[in-house]
Amino acid sequence: MEENLKERLFKPTKAGWEKANEREREAIFNLSKKYMNFLNVAKTEREFIKQARKMADENGYRDIIEFENLKPGDKVYFVNREKSMYLAIIGEKPIEDGLHIIGSHVDSPRLDLKPNPLYEDTGLAYFKTHYYGGIKKYQWTTIPLSMHGVIVKTNGEKVEINIGEDENDPIFTITDLLPHLAQEQMEKKLKNGVEGENLNLLIGSIPYEDERVSEKVKLNILNILNQKYGITEVDFTSSEIELVPEFKARSLGFDGSMVAAYGQDDKVCAYTSLHAMMELENVKNTAVCILSDKEEIGSMGNTGMESHMFDFFISEILNKLGVNRPNLLDRVFCFSKMLSSDVDAGFDPLYASVSDKYNAGFIGKGISLNKYTGSRGKSEASDANAEYVAWVRNVLEKNGIDYQVVELGKVDVGGGGTIAYIIANKGADVIDCGVPVLSMHAPYEVTSKYDVYSAYKAYKAFWQE
Repeated sequence: MEENLKERLFKPTKAGWEKANEREREAIFNLSKKYMNFLNVAKTEREFIKQARKMADENGYRDIIEFENLKPGDKVYFVNREKSMYLAIIGEKPIEDGLHIIGSHVDSPRLDLKPNPLYEDTGLAYFKTHYYGGIKKYQWTTIPLSMHGVIVKTNGEKVEINIGEDENDPIFTITDLLPHLAQEQMEKKLKNGVEGENLNLLIGSIPYEDERVSEKVKLNILNILNQKYGITEVDFTSSEIELVPEFKARSLGFDGSMVAAYGQDDKVCAYTSLHAMMELENVKNTAVCILSDKEEIGSMGNTGMESHMFDFFISEILNKLGVNRPNLLDRVFCFSKMLSSDVDAGFDPLYASVSDKYNAGFIGKGISLNKYTGSRGKSEASDANAEYVAWVRNVLEKNGIDYQVVELGKVDVGGGGTIAYIIANKGADVIDCGVPVLSMHAPYEVTSKYDVYSAYKAYKAFWQE
């Protein structure tokens, strides 16, 4: 009797791989294979949006600019400066009943080239960098790095850069001090062991064969780049070049149960939501997928969620449905529901002291619902109301999707944020819903394939509700 009472009243403990049958395991591994292949060609926000647009075009979506009028069932998208994207399927219900939004971000911590990056020192050529987002600087030394981005000339010509991913390409690296001479460095605090100004990329050492010139190695590098890309040194000032780990996404563990890859924050949620949207046809509420930029540095700028570009996209939908009127945009947002699909910290037993085990997210046990983020006393958090949490729980439970309701670490240890508050400030109900990650913001992050599949199922179920 007591055992039955416990089973009835306690939260279920059996989750994840224990519940997955053979057919579901096959589906889990198939989706993860597609996900890993996608990661290998979409390491930067520009590359992700390029691939997302390709997927959308192949699945019947069209640029909203091509439409004069919209009707239920139409599939539209808008690409914002090649670094963020919004997609929608027009629903059967009046749009003033609210949108069902899933929003993730496609930028990840990395190193960017400075505007004037190239210099030579004692026969070695370097690129100077400026790190982007929250990184542990020491993790970015002595690993193979590849170079991605664009250089735009004053005549408008755009040169795409992708060096280091092909096995025939050279790679680049940032050197570190040998242990024999690192006594002073080893006495520093970990965060100061490598200074930001020393995250300089080693790029060459052969001098140009002309005794009359100085900085021969720098000149040789510029000559190589000029011959291959037609650029000169000044063209770096109008470029966006990112350095990311050359590592490929790989299966992790003897059982192949996990994914190890760069940029899973937040591409794991971005990919699974995009993949789910490609399988949607008819929806009740208009379904919207956000692939945003600049989240790692505060969502600022015209490609971040703080800009009005998303409002522009929804306004265009209202215009082309022929229903727009004063204050309708506000009404639409106030009746909308959103999953802020961003990753959460996975519980790591090697660093258990920073987490509250009773409120932590565990990899391999389904998606994490984070009712609030912020730090300390919920500072700057978007705190989902109980009614909305219950609504989301109902969607997940009736579709048999494993979930955990979690917090990001112990109360006074740290904290974090997502784009949730931005849409919540417009009036929508929002909760964070994403995949737990180990080694978040490191050059190589870890997720469970089970959780990747759970995210895909959760996002699809949310849109179909």
